[in-house]
Amino acid sequence: MAEHFDDLETRDPEQREAALMAALGKQIAHVKANAPYFAAKFKDVDAASVISRAALAKLPVTRKSSLLEQQRGKPPFGGMNGVPIEKLAHIYMSPGPIFEMDGEGKDFWRGARAMYAAGFRAGDIVHNTFSYHLVPAGLMMESSARAIGCPVIPAGVGNTEMQLDIIERVKPAAYAGTPSFLKILLDKGKELGRDVSSLKKALVGAEALPPSLRKEFIERGVFTLQSYGTADLGTIAYESKAMEGMIMAEDIIVEIVRPGTDDPVPDGEVGEVVVTALNPVYPLIRFGTGDLSAILAGRSPCGRTNTRIKGWMGRADQRTKVKGMFVDPEQVIQVQKRHAELAKVRLVVDRENQADIMILHAEIKDGGSPDLAAAIEGTIQNLCKVRGKVKFVTPGSLANDGKVIDDIRKYE
Repeated sequence: MAEHFDDLETRDPEQREAALMAALGKQIAHVKANAPYFAAKFKDVDAASVISRAALAKLPVTRKSSLLEQQRGKPPFGGMNGVPIEKLAHIYMSPGPIFEMDGEGKDFWRGARAMYAAGFRAGDIVHNTFSYHLVPAGLMMESSARAIGCPVIPAGVGNTEMQLDIIERVKPAAYAGTPSFLKILLDKGKELGRDVSSLKKALVGAEALPPSLRKEFIERGVFTLQSYGTADLGTIAYESKAMEGMIMAEDIIVEIVRPGTDDPVPDGEVGEVVVTALNPVYPLIRFGTGDLSAILAGRSPCGRTNTRIKGWMGRADQRTKVKGMFVDPEQVIQVQKRHAELAKVRLVVDRENQADIMILHAEIKDGGSPDLAAAIEGTIQNLCKVRGKVKFVTPGSLANDGKVIDDIRKYE
């Protein structure tokens, strides 16, 4: 039985990159012609020139946090759909509300590779507990399972005892859903003496999978891997049996950018996951997910040659309120850019004598000038509208965790 979904997973990385960059230029031309939001955003962009990561990095990031306002202004999709609405297959509504869409076609949300890596094979019955109610998760996973050739039980969430009934009688081999609900099913099955032993493999997502919980699942006979994705993009990356990071999906371009900016960070540094989707229906270009991750060096021992990320490492949206004023990562980065001596910064927000305080921890290049601290503090006041102090720290001492603002306030 084949170990990989297809030959694309093991192709030469240079061949993959060339194919992605060729598709990128065509996608930019497509959105300029068919998606009003991107047509306006890229009006001065020559699509034929966007055929490299360097050229892509010059385009502005569209962040998930802006979708609500954009969609309210131009319902339902804010002008981001790349085909007319009558050509869509489904319209979903996630909390916000934020609307998502999909189109016809095999494995539209690209999750089949993740399922295959987790051991799902044609003929395996998949017990799918992701929600089918308005949100896309249930149908996302179903379409991926069907692309492999797996029959699907559309279980959704809740009704635990009814779900145990169907597991006991139909005997699905595979589970798709959150890790917490898998534990509920296994625990309830044990409590009630129900036979859930048919479940041998699981692909989980939407929540963290602590190592202790994965170990518990495996000890109970359910080999469990996880995938990472969003309601807007579908699957972005997934684990293989090597369990060394997450392998990127084949038909997207992933960048890691410094939170609060549109600028890619060096490989290995933590930043915001930014994805460019190459499908024509929902053609999100440089879409900032708001999630943190980092590129892993090297290739997976499983033989798949695509780039890996560390997986979900938290949220990039670090906006906070200080003395009644919102302070954003973008403002902090602007402070850094105003002073060439600053190599890396982190704004620490704390409380002292029942009042908010801000201290900019700053790594500096070549020692800096004697009046540098006063100049930076003036810039903080000017850009953030709140007073802040500066603390110079040893170069390389600030943690590589993607944080631009670290709010450590405690209220007791």
